[in-house]
Formats: sequence, structure tokens, C-alpha cells
Amino acid sequence: MLIFWSWVFLLLGVVTCALIAADVRRRPQHMAIMNVTWPITGLYMPVLGWWVYQKMGRTARADQGHDASEHHQHGGHEHHGDKPQWQGVFVSATHCGGGCTLGDITAAPLATALGFTLFGSHMAGHFLLAFVAAYAFGILFQYLPIREMGERSPKAGLLDAIKADTLSLIAFQIGMYLWMLIATPLLLDGQMDAATPEFWFMMQIAMLVGFLSSYPANWLLVNKGIKHAM
Repeated sequence: MLIFWSWVFLLLGVVTCALIAADVRRRPQHMAIMNVTWPITGLYMPVLGWWVYQKMGRTARADQGHDASEHHQHGGHEHHGDKPQWQGVFVSATHCGGGCTLGDITAAPLATALGFTLFGSHMAGHFLLAFVAAYAFGILFQYLPIREMGERSPKAGLLDAIKADTLSLIAFQIGMYLWMLIATPLLLDGQMDAATPEFWFMMQIAMLVGFLSSYPANWLLVNKGIKHAM
């Protein structure tokens, strides 16, 4: 039964990702990195990701002639009318989640293929590779919009990206790890095998848990002025 639901939710994630990607192509985001972030969000938020994208991220098409009146940029981040803070923080969390998810997706097959271990534990080895890759992509996802604004030097932009994303990224990974620590022995027979659909279904859930655990961190960073609500 688990393999059935694994395929169902994985396919729904792929379809949601594809629908968002197709829509983003026709309605490009003001911040270029969100053209990548929103489809990635669909991977771990099957169906729900499409609704969230429509409500919080979708821009007007340029040929509709009212893009400027409905959506505008402020401080390099896009705003949709009078978006409440919780929505701005929510979108900021998807931005963090996009980098983390891409890193986790990259690291998992590598950990399985290499049989990488840490202190003799394959799970610990997987977590280490996942953190390194997630951190690299997460900082990149923050750095690119900062450089896009052109207001900071490369070094200053990198430092700003590290300050803005480190806490939220760690919170995301902790949530993901906690779920995998529970799911691996209970549902995966103790094996983290990236060649199975069951593993990716658990990772899909883990990424959603990571998103939820990163939300308070993003709220704190926004309130402290370290990070902008999007």
C-alpha cells in the first residue's frame, strides 16, 4: 500500500511542479529566482502548491497591461498589493525551502550511490551530504536576488545571504531530519535508499515538515529586519 501512495503523491508533485513551471513561463516573477522556487515548491506541496502559488505568487501577464498596477517591487522583493505579513513570510519560507529541497534532491542519490557513511551510519552520512548541498543551494538562492539588485558588492552580498538564510535553512533541515528519523525505521525498514519511490515519498513529507519548521525562523528574521518578507 505504501508504494501505491508513494507513486500517487510523487506524480501529483511532478504534475504540480510542471503546471507551475508552465504558468511561470507565461507570467515571469519579478525576482528571477522565484521562477525556480515556485515549481520546486510544487514538488513537495502536491496540489496545495498550485493553490499557494496562485494566491501568493502568481503575477499578471505582461500582455494584460496591468502588471505594474497589481504588483511592484520594493527593496528587490516582490509584493502583491497589501499582502499580510504571514503571507510574505510564507513566501520567504518557500524561497528558503527551494534551495534546501534542491540540495536534498541532489545529495540523496549521491549518498545512496556512494554508500556514504558518517561514524559508520548511512543515515548520518546522508544527513551530512544533504546539509552541505542544501546550505550551498540555500545561500545561492539568497545571493542571486541580492546581486540582482546590484546594490551590494559580491562579498557584502554573500555575507548578507549567509545572515539571511542560515537560521531558516538550519530550521528547515532539522524538520526534515526529524521526519526521516521517524519514517526510516518505521516505514522504510531502516534503509534510506534513493532508488525507491517510498524513500522519495518520505522525503516529500520531510520537505513539507522542514518548510513548517522553518516558518518561525523566517518570521523571526523578518521581524528583526535581517530578511525581507516577500
